[in-house]
Amino acid sequence: MKNSRRRFIKRSVAASAAVSFGAVLPGFSAKSYANIMGANDRIKVGVMGVNARGLALAQNFAYQKNCEVIYISDVDSRAMDKCVDAVKKIQDSAPSGVADFRKVLEDKALDAMIIATPDHWHAPAAILSCKAGKHVYVEKPCSHNPHEGELLVAAARKYNRKVQMGSQRRSWPNIITAIQELKEGVIGRAYYGKGWYANNRPSIGNGKKAEVPSWLNYDLWQGPAPREAFRDNMLHYNWHWFWNWGTGEGGNNGTHTVDMLRWGMGVEYPISVNSSGGRYRYTDDWETPDTQVVTWNFSNNSMMEWEGRSCNNRNIEEEAVGVVFYGEKGSLVIGAGNTYKIYDLQNKLIKDVKDTVSVDARNTVDPSKNLDALHIQNFFDGIRKGASLNADIEIGHTSTLLTHLGNIALRTASVLKIDESNGRIIGNKEASAFWKRKYAPGWEPAL
Repeated sequence: MKNSRRRFIKRSVAASAAVSFGAVLPGFSAKSYANIMGANDRIKVGVMGVNARGLALAQNFAYQKNCEVIYISDVDSRAMDKCVDAVKKIQDSAPSGVADFRKVLEDKALDAMIIATPDHWHAPAAILSCKAGKHVYVEKPCSHNPHEGELLVAAARKYNRKVQMGSQRRSWPNIITAIQELKEGVIGRAYYGKGWYANNRPSIGNGKKAEVPSWLNYDLWQGPAPREAFRDNMLHYNWHWFWNWGTGEGGNNGTHTVDMLRWGMGVEYPISVNSSGGRYRYTDDWETPDTQVVTWNFSNNSMMEWEGRSCNNRNIEEEAVGVVFYGEKGSLVIGAGNTYKIYDLQNKLIKDVKDTVSVDARNTVDPSKNLDALHIQNFFDGIRKGASLNADIEIGHTSTLLTHLGNIALRTASVLKIDESNGRIIGNKEASAFWKRKYAPGWEPAL
């Protein structure tokens, strides 16, 4: 056990060092690094969906010394132009702006596609990228519905592509160490895990039908989704709260903490899922719950719970985002950052691991830039060296599926019985109808 612990400490130190080398160091431009490495050694990527989170990702990828961003794609011409300019300032070469990412996939020089679009595009775009021979880094959730997640896993395997989901905490060194301590029994057997997300989002109001702005290709924005008229309160963030395009707070932020819970407790698919909640704070167009509690039960005599509060930001364990594992000998708390605490059964703090790298959990765009570089480098190691991905798409799909099941349980007001061998719903036709969505004609994803 001591040797195992030593190995994890060495991994954590190495990962921390990678933060310094993953991003461009002061006084050096990406062009300087290119002269050192050679252009042929750099991984060439395109970034799709760059209005907010995608803009931050594009810049982070551009900062990596072993990467060159060669394409920026967005249906919003303003966002695309802004991102092109931002990336050019970092790597001293301008990526090409191409509105339709499908044209980008035709370039044989492209190694990987980075997908940070609205949720309804995640899996369809990733599947098309795999079919085109590109590796994929896709933001969470990796799918809009369970069927898409299964299809994406199958696509990654069929086309032998590396597909990493943006569960960045899987690559943060102190969290890796915390999970290892948990698995080594620091609090005994962990039988209950709780995750949460708390924010104070304002009302989105009641939108009105409006003309599509000149800067927006709305047909391509909708893509696979059934067509709806453009409204003035949808873009660019509020789509999260409409079932046609988003997955609610559960898919948006719950995926991160549910993934950590699964990782720490060593569980895959549950045997039952229950959820309650609703839109309580405001009366507006917001369709998904602003308050939700989901419970998953597992056959190894354990359970997990996630609490999401979009409109009341009172912290839990002094954190806006986090997880806590309850075990036979104590509790282990992981907050929003690269930190953790361990308590004994008398609530005495017995370990407090901190990090100088700050994380702003409520920042919806770029909460943890330097730490996220570790996840990017793991993706690159998978491409160049065949290394195992920390958030391989099968891991990403399983965690995303649990949030989908929570939403399905809520929408059908039922306790779902689940086949723990594959995560599928048992004996509930109404709930099973949510396994797959309807698509716009001609847009259904396929292998």
